[in-house]
Amino acid sequence: MNYFSSDFKLGILGGGQLGKMLLNDTRKFDIYTSVLDASAEAPCRIASNEFHQGDLMDFDTVLNFGKNVDILTIEIENVNVDALAELEKLGKTVYPASKTLRTIQNKARQKLFYTDHNIPTASFVRFAYSSEIRDAVLNGSLSYPFIWKSAQFGYDGTGVKVVRSEDDLTALPNVECIAEELVDFKNEIAVVVARSSDGEVKTYPLVEMEFHPEANQVEYVICPARLPQSVFDKAEQVALQVSEAFEHVGLLAVEMFLTKDDRILVNEVAPRPHNSGHYSIEASYTSQFEQHLRAILGLPLGNTESKVAGVMVNLVGAEDHTGNVQYNNLDSILNMDGVTPHIYGKKQTRPFRKMGHVTIVNDDVNEARRIAEEVKKTIEVISTN
Repeated sequence: MNYFSSDFKLGILGGGQLGKMLLNDTRKFDIYTSVLDASAEAPCRIASNEFHQGDLMDFDTVLNFGKNVDILTIEIENVNVDALAELEKLGKTVYPASKTLRTIQNKARQKLFYTDHNIPTASFVRFAYSSEIRDAVLNGSLSYPFIWKSAQFGYDGTGVKVVRSEDDLTALPNVECIAEELVDFKNEIAVVVARSSDGEVKTYPLVEMEFHPEANQVEYVICPARLPQSVFDKAEQVALQVSEAFEHVGLLAVEMFLTKDDRILVNEVAPRPHNSGHYSIEASYTSQFEQHLRAILGLPLGNTESKVAGVMVNLVGAEDHTGNVQYNNLDSILNMDGVTPHIYGKKQTRPFRKMGHVTIVNDDVNEARRIAEEVKKTIEVISTN
């Protein structure tokens, strides 16, 4: 099939920042795109060829949208998977497949999948409702502390809480959830795996992630990870094991823990471009967004090696600010060598909302990390009201 300057139409479910960055590459290749998102102010509304406003969780909305495209992909997991399954029955190509997405959408099913496929992961207990946790603690089948995770709709730090005592249970929503072992880890790491519809597989270099202690959000992504080669090799092996088990097409970001005793445990995955791969736009021979397109279109996968070390800093809304966004000191960070800001186009800020990111490239990863911290301290994402 001819994808370039043709009648081919790529559909994207979700119009957020990931879609916006994906559209940079569809425009580079002149691939016609149609995007569906619930918000009239979605970042993708400008760069797509067609923008449709609609509920991603509504069966008929997703079904009707998908009928009018040739290949359908996602930039967010929270979409109506029953509609995707129906589209597949109608002969439409959907990546990731509905079966894969249905498993990944639900953290309890995702964890059971790892257990069933002998993939190393933290121990956990599944609950139909959070209210059942107290009984599990009382009968001794669960003990504090542990990580509580909502089975569905958790995103960017929401739906996750460290539970250290009974007092921490009181504010939890009464939903399907898991209680997961609180892992004693040294590093949080990730490998992005690309798998094409033709079966070609490539991995990006191991990255390490540093998290905000309160928001449970990634603050820095560092590539290459400052870890021994043995960890690189082991993490890549685990990521490939996960990728093969899911048989996904497109990108799969595999987030993992490196424990104090040097075990690698899979935390969770995302079947799409991911925050842990944003550095690749400036630092890699092939960005994760171009790679996702190559994979779902069955084109040869690009070179995943880095040209230079890269560190990504997330730009999130300041804690005490809600309203129309204002970015302070952008000119100051633009005066720093190797610094590239990406502003996502969200007009409203709120505490810890992802508003953009900044990539810092340098021949020396430690110098890139130093500049990244300077960027973090310099830029402000505040509200004007």
